[in-house]
Amino acid sequence: MQDHHLPQFHVRLPRGYLNDPNGPVEFGGTTHLYFQSRSHAELAVPVEWGHATSEDLVHWTLQRPAMSPVPGGVDSGGCWSGNTVVDGDRVRAFYSGKVDDSPYQSILTAVSDEDGTNFSRPSQVVDDPAPEEGVTMFRDPFVWRDGSRWGMVVGAAGPDSTASMRQYGSADGLSWEFEGELARLPRTVFDGVDTGEGWECPQLIAVDGREVALVSSWSHAGGPGAVLAFPVDEAPAPRRVDDGHNFYAASVMREGSYGQVLFGWITEGREAAQWQAAGWAGAISLPRRTWLDGDRLCSEPHPAVDALRVGPARAADGARIGAQAEIVVPAVSGTVRVQYGDGAWLDVILDLEAGTLTLDRTAAGQDSGIDTEPATSVQAFSDRADWAARIFLDGSVVEVFTSAGRSITSRVYPTTPPPWRIHAPAGVVAWELAKAMSTADEERPVRMESLPVG
Repeated sequence: MQDHHLPQFHVRLPRGYLNDPNGPVEFGGTTHLYFQSRSHAELAVPVEWGHATSEDLVHWTLQRPAMSPVPGGVDSGGCWSGNTVVDGDRVRAFYSGKVDDSPYQSILTAVSDEDGTNFSRPSQVVDDPAPEEGVTMFRDPFVWRDGSRWGMVVGAAGPDSTASMRQYGSADGLSWEFEGELARLPRTVFDGVDTGEGWECPQLIAVDGREVALVSSWSHAGGPGAVLAFPVDEAPAPRRVDDGHNFYAASVMREGSYGQVLFGWITEGREAAQWQAAGWAGAISLPRRTWLDGDRLCSEPHPAVDALRVGPARAADGARIGAQAEIVVPAVSGTVRVQYGDGAWLDVILDLEAGTLTLDRTAAGQDSGIDTEPATSVQAFSDRADWAARIFLDGSVVEVFTSAGRSITSRVYPTTPPPWRIHAPAGVVAWELAKAMSTADEERPVRMESLPVG
């Protein structure tokens, strides 16, 4: 039987472990998305760069891994996070090379002369921090080009639990000079969120004429925290990018025909023994576009996502759906319920007067060892869209977007397989969504058969 928890239109592996997206880039009219990949759902397996390509930003073909650790080399312990840049007729990758006995992940570069499908042996381009600097974490380069100049930021944790983005400059992408810290912040709680003692996966995105940093808060004791964003032209005031529990390691495509596009890693909400038994873990979020509301980074699904819809919209109330669906809610208060089975459901609760949207997973009919904590977005609604919320269901993945640019990315693992039934206020509509993943050895992408809605 097919695992109904396995996403079908989010980028993921058919088996194995997937985490951070790396270096989405458009090259030769094709979007290349790289990501942390392990061939087995075991964390002991060294990390390589998985690879997927798309002609429309939403239908993806899995390729063979683009980069693997070199035994005895500068990335022998794993090819970890970074990004890619188009360099003439080549794709150049910058990433963290792990060596198991090193205190840092060194900053490496490798080149693809094969349309981004295979990268050369790496070389180190930035010196590791000197011991006297007291840096306790250093990894995850993000590189961009501004005319003839190359820029780089690297995530770090320093003395007194101070998180920072270390900045470097280059004329050719090969010789780099340290230019100081682009941003730094001693660990604190801001807007109810722990800002972390270090920042992983730093990114820079140009939004509404301002450069905005995205960082993933991290600590030695607690590990990953949340994705935070703040404009770099003022003192850091980091705010959450996503209000759910399963969005981390955001990655930006800074330029291309689709505009600037944001992806993230959708983490698991179940215990390791459960995803190891399933044989797979992790997915990549839907592509998002962004804007600023004051100093808060907002996002919504990229318009390309509409291509996943199968057939016309149908009234949602009473509809039977499969595990892949989109539900669109107009500006009404009420509860959208996805009924999995007797006594098992997922609720999305909209309160327009209070300005809140809550994702309630507590009755989703899941096994023990599953995270069921609710999530709430505040100041969730505006009149900038003709809908209040868009809800995307893809197996165990739930992505909810609100009209004011808030989002909640979470996981549910109902034990009852589809078909499922929707209960919703009048005016709510639903679509079945197509499967959007194929592998390079398939003759063509396979589209799922949709259940009739209604």
